[in-house]
Amino acid sequence: MRLSNPNGNLKEEDIQKFESINGVALPRVYRLFLKENNGGETEPNLFFISENQGASVLDSFFGLGDIYGNLQDFIDIYDGRLPDDFIPIGNDPGGNAICVSINEDNSDNIYFWDHEEETENPNEMSNVFLLANDIEEFINNFYED
Repeated sequence: MRLSNPNGNLKEEDIQKFESINGVALPRVYRLFLKENNGGETEPNLFFISENQGASVLDSFFGLGDIYGNLQDFIDIYDGRLPDDFIPIGNDPGGNAICVSINEDNSDNIYFWDHEEETENPNEMSNVFLLANDIEEFINNFYED
C-alpha cells in the first residue's frame, strides 16, 4: 500500500468497540487496513470512477479515535444518506464519499458515492460506482496526473 500520514496502529479492542456501538461487523481486508494504518492519505491520490464520472482525488481515509477525519463523525454526517450496508471510509474534496460494503454478498467492495446525484431513496444506488474489490486494490489503483 502506498499510504502517507497514517494515524498509527489500532488495537483490536478499539475496532470491536466501534463495531459494537454501530451494530456492524467490518469486512476482513478493511479491518486489517484500520489495524495497520487507522486511516491516512495516499500518494498519489487520483482514482478513476467511471467513463462518465472521470476521476477524483482522495482527500483522506477516516480512522478511529481522537483524530481529524474520525470515522464515527462521518458515519453520523452521512446517516440515512448512504445505501444500507455502506460505511463511509474516506472522501474527496467535493464532499463525495468513498464507502466500504459490509453486506455479505459484496463485503469489502469499495464504492464511490456521488452526493450531487443523491436520490430520495439511498438504496436506489444510481449515484454509486464500484471502484475496487477491497481497499488494497483501491489504493493500488491510485495514479498521478
